[in-house]
Amino acid sequence: MSKNLLIVESPAKSRTLARFLGKDFEILSTIGHVVDLPKSKLGVDPKKKFAPDYHVIKGKEKVIAELRKAAKKADKIYLAPDPDREGEAIAWHVANELKDSRKKCVRVTFNEITKSAVTEAIKHPREIDINLVNAQQARRVLDRLVGYIVSPFLWKTVARNLSAGRVQSVALRLVCEREEEIRQFVQQEYWQIAAKLETKKHEKFEAQLVKIDDQTVSKPDESGETVGKKIVIRSQAEADGYIAEMRKQSYAVTSVKDSERIRKPSPPFITSTLQQEAAKAYGFSPKVTMGIAQALYEGVEVGKEGATGLITYMRTDSTRISKEALDHVRDHIHKNYGESYLPDKPNFYGRAKEAQDAHEAIRPTHLDLPPDKVRKHLTPQQFKLYSLIWNRFVSSQMTNAIFDVRTVDITGGKFLLRVTAQHLKFDGFLRLYHEEKEPDENGNGEGIDAQLPALKAKDPLTLADVTPTQSFTRPPARYSEASLIKRMEADGIGRPSTYASIVSTIKDRKYVELQERKLFPTDLGEAVNKMLVTYFPNIFN
Repeated sequence: MSKNLLIVESPAKSRTLARFLGKDFEILSTIGHVVDLPKSKLGVDPKKKFAPDYHVIKGKEKVIAELRKAAKKADKIYLAPDPDREGEAIAWHVANELKDSRKKCVRVTFNEITKSAVTEAIKHPREIDINLVNAQQARRVLDRLVGYIVSPFLWKTVARNLSAGRVQSVALRLVCEREEEIRQFVQQEYWQIAAKLETKKHEKFEAQLVKIDDQTVSKPDESGETVGKKIVIRSQAEADGYIAEMRKQSYAVTSVKDSERIRKPSPPFITSTLQQEAAKAYGFSPKVTMGIAQALYEGVEVGKEGATGLITYMRTDSTRISKEALDHVRDHIHKNYGESYLPDKPNFYGRAKEAQDAHEAIRPTHLDLPPDKVRKHLTPQQFKLYSLIWNRFVSSQMTNAIFDVRTVDITGGKFLLRVTAQHLKFDGFLRLYHEEKEPDENGNGEGIDAQLPALKAKDPLTLADVTPTQSFTRPPARYSEASLIKRMEADGIGRPSTYASIVSTIKDRKYVELQERKLFPTDLGEAVNKMLVTYFPNIFN
């Protein structure tokens, strides 16, 4: 019987693939990279166009021997490492190590480990994309040049055995610069005033003081100055003065405005947003999130189904969804939630400027395997992350949520008070998914589902009470692991495949430490950053 050889990166993937490919295929794993630059020297020749000097990684000799032995017997060799630049480079290195068998090699990639995706990939093999290989090599060479040239400088100036990385050091710089902003921050006091008002029917509600003589009541800006038509109430004495004046005024409703607020669903996850949301929802570190996602992608034993890949490839910067997946999810929404939850047309999401768009968004591969159906086969962490991915994907193709919003302005002399209340009119995608929100300040009296009495313009009101609240400006927040990744993504630092390792590296090197989910630079980290920024400002820009 003819034999095909399929070579993947991870042994965990082999079980799932074996179900689809049957006895005609032998499946072997490289267990990651098989060759790399040597650890003992630079391994890059600047005089020969920065040519890399690759060596077999220690311990991988046996892996390569097994691959060569199987390759000689195979009629065709399918190179199937992960569908990214790193995977392309692994495929190229493996092909080179197979020597005489190289001519039998073809490259296959699949964004999801499902029978249809895998069999389709096998039907349409391609050549190794040398441009992707070169992209990976360029990044690896840059990493080595920076690390091996800059690190010895740190040994001489700070301490032995320190290291600098091209991307990690920029991440460290962000953390240190934020810490310096916090140190330089000068706290400023300001006051807000809320009034309790009463209707003729003795119904009470609260409104916020928003204007005095057409000047907006505001908190201080970063400079501490008051810009334009703004008033900052800076002391209790000042607040008490305004309150004394407010008590003398007669109040009436100036206007009542009713409107609708539309809230659109969030796009399906990409690598960075999955890491951010998993951190906010469950406190997962980026490294933990990617480890769980890797297992869900490669395959989990699901009862009689056997090893099943539950999600698509988890290293992606694209919100794109295949037509087949769109058709399936729209059918699922129609059957399970009804027509009112299904938009007339699919929801499409914009492409980020720096996105490479090589892979689909992260989504479930089988809509007939909802989280509750497979829960008993998953670890608690796997269930949480799978549920997050599932709900985010399905909700991304549901209708908007609609809120009724009522804004009431009340005038008393030179004082303008305002209260805003909103009520959920139609839940839309919120029926399935609520994105975790970072806590924020809410200084305009807005309330969710707040109950307001029936009010109309010119209705007289009685001032029942006035309450001043002391507040202080706050320094910029320290980065969490999730918000640091968000910042790096915004600045074009790193790629989806490296976000988790970047954050892990600066923690492992003791350059930063995590306290209550926030990243603090250590004394060592600040010393290293100061040296790098002082002497290599362009490299770590």
